[in-house]
Amino acid sequence: MTDIPPQIFLDNASTTRLRKEALDAMMPYLTESYGNPSSSHKMAKGPREAVKEARKKIADCLNASSSEIFFTSGGTESDNWALKSGAVSNPGKGRHVIVSAIEHHAIIESAKWMERNGFDVTFLPVDEFGLVDLKTLESAIREDTALVSVMTANNEIGTIEPIKEIGALCKEKGILFHTDAVQAFGHIHLDVKEMNIDMLSASGHKFGGPKGVGFLYVRKGIKLEPFMHGGAQENGERAGTTNVPGIVGMGVAAELSVAEIDEDTEYIQKLRDHCIQRISSEIEGAKLNGHPTQRLPGNVNFSFSGIGAMACGIPMLMNGNGMCVSTGSACAASSTEPSHVIMAIGVPKEMGNSTIRVTISRENTVEEIDRAVDVIKESVARLRAL
Repeated sequence: MTDIPPQIFLDNASTTRLRKEALDAMMPYLTESYGNPSSSHKMAKGPREAVKEARKKIADCLNASSSEIFFTSGGTESDNWALKSGAVSNPGKGRHVIVSAIEHHAIIESAKWMERNGFDVTFLPVDEFGLVDLKTLESAIREDTALVSVMTANNEIGTIEPIKEIGALCKEKGILFHTDAVQAFGHIHLDVKEMNIDMLSASGHKFGGPKGVGFLYVRKGIKLEPFMHGGAQENGERAGTTNVPGIVGMGVAAELSVAEIDEDTEYIQKLRDHCIQRISSEIEGAKLNGHPTQRLPGNVNFSFSGIGAMACGIPMLMNGNGMCVSTGSACAASSTEPSHVIMAIGVPKEMGNSTIRVTISRENTVEEIDRAVDVIKESVARLRAL
């Protein structure tokens, strides 16, 4: 029997390992204290208090109030809710919405749905590093602009946007500002007041919490239309039985992640920079995508020349060697196009199809990074030879 190489997980932008502290906190609400917090009997009290405590933990992480945090099923729901409901919740404004061209599909597809339903959407271009230009944004704003949505940090190339400045511009113009912080929350410092953020989306499994739970921050005074109709959960704003274990686990993970940001950033950034340095110096024709410094601590994204149609072989070869990485390319039989993010920053198509993303966590080691770079070198050389 062929030995299976040990797995090295370098796809932490897709999901992170559930923290033990989060799992331990969840277990009582999966076993003994399983009451529905919306009920009126005694077994509802414990879960209800646990949800209340988790809401405060998350609010504190953002310098927000507990009443401004609404629990959802994850980042996709939060993005959909913020964009679709936020656009009609700005009195006196029109039906024009601005989103950046490199948003997550949860925003891009929501914006396209809105276009089909009578809204006018501007997809704002970015520069070669994936940054939104403030002057370009300001020139795109119209009298009927109701909402702007720009992600805090890009999920593919890791570029961190000038959120504070974008928020200030929107505030000056009286426009609602939403940011998809799914990749950023728990990894960089966020302050919704200082950064002039009206709405913010996040997802538990991106920072050591469980899958299937997230939240939407909504600044006090903004009245969104409910996205889920039914019961009176989440102060009547989001119907559905409360996911107590998920919320509790997410609250614990949020509190720990934010408390440890500085320590984790220092460690993870060293691994990231080591990875970037090795690939840049040891593989000819390697192009770093995203901003060279203004990027998430654990994000590494490269495109390679001279591979062409064999591009999807890089992650496949790495997987065969025990490396879990992802690609910005749509590696499916029905599509050979690079991702919309890679196209938006102007990477040539022949290189765009050969994009890989390595995303590093606090659990990775320099030995794992070196092993991954060695396999990337071998894979690129092998595919170029073909």
